Amino acid sequence: MAQSDNSTFNKVIGRLKRPLRLTWAGLIAERLVRAFWPLWSVVIAVCAALMLGLHDLAPVELVWVIAVFSGLAALGFAVHGLRRFDWPSREEAIRRMDGVLPGHPLATLADRQAIGEGDAGSQALWRAHIARMEARAAGAKAVEPDLRLSRRDPFGLRYVALLALVVAVLFGSVWRAGTVSQMAPGSGAALASGPTWEGWIEPPAYTELPSLYLNDQDGAFSAPEGSLVTLRFYGEVGALSVTETVSGRTEDIPPATDIEQSFEIAQDGTLRIDGPGGEEWRITALPDAPPEVSISDGLEVTFDGQMSQPFAASDDHGVTGGKATFELALDEVDRRHGLGADPDPRDPIVLDLPLPITGGRDDFTETLIENLSEHPWAHLPVRLTLTVRDERDQAGQSAPMVMDLPARRFFDPMAASVIEQRRDLLWAKSNARRVSQMLRAVSHNPEPGLFKSETAYLKLRVILRRLETFIDHDSLTDETQDELAQALWDLAVLLEDGDIGDALERMRAAQERLSEAMRNGASEEEIARLMQELRDATQDYLRQKSQMAQREGDQTDEPDQDQSENMQTLTDQDLQDMMDRIQELMEQGRFAEAQQALEEFQKMMENLRVTEGQQGQGGDNPGQQAMEGLAETLRDQQGLSDEAFRDLQEQFNPGAQAGESQGNEGRNGGQGQGQQHSQQDQGQQPGQQQGQGQGQQQGQQPGQGQGNQSAQGQQGGQAGNLSERQEALRRELERQRQGLPDVGGQAGEDAREALDRAGRAMEGAEEALRGDDLPEAIDRQAEAMDALRDGMRSLGEAMAENSQSQPGQGQAQSQTPGQFGEQDPLGRSQRGLAGDQGEFTAREDVYRRAGELLDEIRRRSGDAARPEVELDYLRRLLDRF
Repeated sequence: MAQSDNSTFNKVIGRLKRPLRLTWAGLIAERLVRAFWPLWSVVIAVCAALMLGLHDLAPVELVWVIAVFSGLAALGFAVHGLRRFDWPSREEAIRRMDGVLPGHPLATLADRQAIGEGDAGSQALWRAHIARMEARAAGAKAVEPDLRLSRRDPFGLRYVALLALVVAVLFGSVWRAGTVSQMAPGSGAALASGPTWEGWIEPPAYTELPSLYLNDQDGAFSAPEGSLVTLRFYGEVGALSVTETVSGRTEDIPPATDIEQSFEIAQDGTLRIDGPGGEEWRITALPDAPPEVSISDGLEVTFDGQMSQPFAASDDHGVTGGKATFELALDEVDRRHGLGADPDPRDPIVLDLPLPITGGRDDFTETLIENLSEHPWAHLPVRLTLTVRDERDQAGQSAPMVMDLPARRFFDPMAASVIEQRRDLLWAKSNARRVSQMLRAVSHNPEPGLFKSETAYLKLRVILRRLETFIDHDSLTDETQDELAQALWDLAVLLEDGDIGDALERMRAAQERLSEAMRNGASEEEIARLMQELRDATQDYLRQKSQMAQREGDQTDEPDQDQSENMQTLTDQDLQDMMDRIQELMEQGRFAEAQQALEEFQKMMENLRVTEGQQGQGGDNPGQQAMEGLAETLRDQQGLSDEAFRDLQEQFNPGAQAGESQGNEGRNGGQGQGQQHSQQDQGQQPGQQQGQGQGQQQGQQPGQGQGNQSAQGQQGGQAGNLSERQEALRRELERQRQGLPDVGGQAGEDAREALDRAGRAMEGAEEALRGDDLPEAIDRQAEAMDALRDGMRSLGEAMAENSQSQPGQGQAQSQTPGQFGEQDPLGRSQRGLAGDQGEFTAREDVYRRAGELLDEIRRRSGDAARPEVELDYLRRLLDRF
């Protein structure tokens, strides 16, 4: 076949003009890239270097060598590219496009039939072939050029040049490339018309001062010490030089004609640039003044011994840190009694000073807050010195102030004696025998009421035995000394705070401690705390008297007339006014009148007849039953949460519970022996105490409340897993919620909403238990208990509102406010603990129990050996309660 003009071929090529042009343009780009990629790589690299200002950092000779080499390289690559570049023709574009089509249809369409032209069959076959090729050619598309240069540039030099240009665009400047013209030979006129040097003065970063442009400064100015001076010379090397006296340098001084100079300002002096366009400045170095700190007035100490000491600090550029140091002022100590011995050496107390979180630190006032009540120097004279530092590590110190180390004060006589002997023991180990003798003396044949509980007396005896054992064996070390001191501190706190179950005795103790505080000149905050304790104890006493009156009213229809005449009748507001009057007298400093008012108040309370509250309904009304049922549900949920927590402990610390149980049994056993010994000393028969314990145990069997029989049946014994028991408890709560009495008002709505939240939380705990996610289950159970407490509180308020709205209700002695929902600090109802009749039993000292639980949680949370998941749960408990 021979090629010739063909109308079909021209027609197809006419339709493929656009793909053909694109293919032709791709051929041009492909050949340009292959021919000139070395040229544009060199150009891009040179532009990047100029924009980054690399020519300013290199010597002039090196810059010109690189410039000549770059120019020659660019010229050579340009000639090489021109020689290799071949302009593509139209036929080459057609061949490129035809080469990617199946069967090369464009070449076929350009051919003509060479043989068989006279044969009809052959011509028909040829026409069919041409039609097929024409259809294929109609789908022709532009061919992408092959711009890959990996074989010609195996090291990727073109990408290196491109990366340098991107960096120059981001961090450089196009204007810096123009400074290369100043390096041209014979450009002195250009240099004379502009600056031939530049200079900057950068103050230290901590000053936060702006940099100074030396070219804009007059003949004299000031700058902070430590400021960095940077000079840069342009033009012929050696034409400019620097002379300065501000750095104070005597060694390792570089040549004065270096094109770049840098040094720090250390003193006052001059700076001069010699040469064309040179100048001279007189620089004053501003010294960095050391910081200052002073102790302010207004020391405050809380009732628990936490001190708040204000102080003021300042620095010209900001304080970076500080310390508070307490040193024993031995010359100010009253060296009598246990302080007559030479003290054991102890390091000073060093505390970090607080700094402002926001705002400047150049001039501020802050407060040092710390509790040093347990330190051996508590209440002893100390010298307080504050020290602050700045960024240059310069120190400023306050004038020492002699003060008694703030600490907690103990007003109970026995507690104060124990604290005093603890101080003597920590003062010197040689005081150990004297301390044991003093403790035995103050505890010998104690008067009634001196020890408010057998626990305190037994703890003191144990401490004495351990101390005397260490003395006899001469084995009192620093560790055992600290251990005994901690035990004495815990004992003093127990004696001070008390462990009183009887409300009247607690009220008397609060009155005695308040009287002791007034006699000893306690602070306003301590008096306010003790006054609040008296208010709480009085409320407990009122509830106890009201319960007693209710029980007596149930046993006889007519109360004792003589007793009624001898008892006074007061309202809650009268009692509140009396205590407010006592507090007002104390705040005014009229302690004698306040003491007399306290004595009158004490006598009046012993003969008080309560007239508070409104007449309630019988103990078997639906409201009381609902409250007892919810209280039982709350107890069951608490027990279920405790079991989940024990399972979590066992999961991450196998065997820990068994060890703790054995330790608790050992401690309980030892305590029981000590109690038996104490009973024998006081003339009591062990059998009597045992009988009381049994009776109390029988009176406090759980599960006697109403309304939870279904849940208890499913939770009895060890049957069922935790998730099933949680489900049963949720179902029981739902039944109780549907059976609530019809109480209206906002409080009733709040009660129903809280119980609904408790149900949803129980459902979440149930799902978590089924998924073996114990931490999540414990959290949801805690939410359920909180919601139950809120619901019981709201239900009690709603029932109280309903009872007040009913007619014929006068003042009575048989009901106290909040009877249906009386809760201890842990949210548990105190109703229904004595039996099926729901009678009240003697109130357990829930405050002491709550304190013991919190102490145990704190102890376990401080044990770093426990699993992290358990520690996280304990911290959440502390945050919640």
